[in-house]
Amino acid sequence: MQQLLLDIRPPARPELARFVAGRNVELMAQLQAMVDGTALERMVYVWGAPGSGKSYLLTAWAHACQARGMTVDFSGQEAAQAVIADQVESWDAAQQHAGFAAFNRVREAGGLWLAAGNVAPAELPVMPELQTRLGWGLVFQLHGLDDAEKRAALAQHAETLGFRLDAQVADYLLSHTARDMQSLLTVLEALDRFSLETRRAITLPLLRQLLRTC
Repeated sequence: MQQLLLDIRPPARPELARFVAGRNVELMAQLQAMVDGTALERMVYVWGAPGSGKSYLLTAWAHACQARGMTVDFSGQEAAQAVIADQVESWDAAQQHAGFAAFNRVREAGGLWLAAGNVAPAELPVMPELQTRLGWGLVFQLHGLDDAEKRAALAQHAETLGFRLDAQVADYLLSHTARDMQSLLTVLEALDRFSLETRRAITLPLLRQLLRTC
């Protein structure tokens, strides 16, 4: 059996279309408006618990900006037409000062700024000036999906792959693998490839075999 088919890893290029909105509809609409050039507010900060999908979302948004021909800075340290600043709670003093300067330059130039951290701006362990800047624009809490929303998202993605997801398989995925949506979707895609390789239907025994092999 080809080991490549069992190599569970994230997709090479995150996409906004793959991000399941759930209760984050307003956030997704804002990010799309920023890409489209119709947003009234161009500076956004997103916060949420680890595993909620912040890094995936920021990278997907950056790729969407690149697809529109914008220059993108992925570090939050340099000015560009679109800047993402991820995990700002972990920035050291030098990064904080560089990020502060980059924010000011981007805002003055009318660029786009999307930052993320694990807590709201006022609770970030960064210098006060940067705290203030990160709270200037729109602030969104990124809400994780509940189990019902995750099941619906898995079923929807399975349909795009060409099969119907059995409820037992969905339940097993939620209870025996990482629970963030990106990990769940990645395992689901690996299961689809495994099914094609073995020419077996996607069932709970097949999923168990896949997870044992990996």
